[in-house]
Amino acid sequence: MCYSIIGDNMEDKFYKYACLLLDKGLNISKGQPLVITAPIESIEFIRVLSKCCLDRGVTDIYYDFFDDELKHQQLLYLSNDEISNSLFFNKKVYDLYAEKDGAFLMLVGEDPDIMSDVDSSKLDFSARISRTSRPLYKKRQATNDVAWGIASVSTYGWAKKVFSDSKDCVNKLWDLIFSICLINSEDPIKEWDKKLSLSSRRCDLLNGLNVKTLHYTNSLGTDLYVGLSRGTKWCGAGEVMPNGRMIVANIPTEEIFTSPNRLETNGIVYSSKPLVYNGFIIEDFWIKFEHGKVVDFDAARGKDILESIINGDDTSCYLGECALVPYDSPISNSGVIFYTTLFDENASCHLALGTGFPNTLDGTSGKSRDELISMGLNVSDVHVDFMIGTSDLRIEAVTYDGESVLIFNDGNFCIDC
Repeated sequence: MCYSIIGDNMEDKFYKYACLLLDKGLNISKGQPLVITAPIESIEFIRVLSKCCLDRGVTDIYYDFFDDELKHQQLLYLSNDEISNSLFFNKKVYDLYAEKDGAFLMLVGEDPDIMSDVDSSKLDFSARISRTSRPLYKKRQATNDVAWGIASVSTYGWAKKVFSDSKDCVNKLWDLIFSICLINSEDPIKEWDKKLSLSSRRCDLLNGLNVKTLHYTNSLGTDLYVGLSRGTKWCGAGEVMPNGRMIVANIPTEEIFTSPNRLETNGIVYSSKPLVYNGFIIEDFWIKFEHGKVVDFDAARGKDILESIINGDDTSCYLGECALVPYDSPISNSGVIFYTTLFDENASCHLALGTGFPNTLDGTSGKSRDELISMGLNVSDVHVDFMIGTSDLRIEAVTYDGESVLIFNDGNFCIDC
């Protein structure tokens, strides 16, 4: 497997990308502990990133390297008991860094096809161990009490899936990542400030509407009503931590998002892009909801994986997020299906099964799990986004004042700044 980097200016782009992730994404401070999760294959970039960290006085760095093929091998051979005790899957070190207010940068680039011969129940079990072995981190991440972010790196398996006809697929994917993340601009930080400003203005517009219900329809057959609680807030690209620090949790990002009332989703929704989950692909699926709960579903491919998501825990069968993304976003306009949620969700309006975001609902600070649920927010160990946006998606809002407002037409915002 080859992952060597070709091109005289690649190190310069790596440097600009690293600066973006640290300074704008995590907004990291001198001396702050840091966890970096990354594919082994991305070591050239990690070396540049590490140097940038040290230049900023970030010296307590835990490198959580992983490899798709190593994971694949272990899942084929290890028992569930062995998986539970393996630090490859058990991520309790995250809680150690959460205790000391560390920052967390997760770099993704998984091969979408590599787990096709693994027992899906074992893969689901390993994912559950990964989620539940770091409860403090997950709790603090949900409320943005720790600085965290997700970004991508080009790897051979992923690049080969996206650009199957290219002999230089790894570099081709890197070039596309750089383009979409605005690294090719003269000043990426300045360009991201413009993006964050537009996102903030769109949030203000939506928050001013006081939306009660969203009605989604398109030619795929989607006919879905999603209810929002009073006091629901829309959030965008930049998120403010309780201490006032601004972070950008997803790079790239195009979404405006909120959390629906967990009991007020009704109707049917059809996927518009493949969903890659733990190395499996789920395609051409639909989900039906009644009173917030999934009551039926099907998929042309990966139905058992979809079922494992829906039944991940007692509350993963309810929605935790609805996000608005223009169909004419830069990622969508690239014409590429990325087979990774980080990119594909930012090419398309999407929903998420599982946990919601406490910061999208007034009055949630300091509330217990049961109190959050009673307020209408879903709480789960699972959070899985799936894409529903199309070129003909229409979203009509009904406000708490009884007004009907068309907010999306032909796949794009029709109220805007």
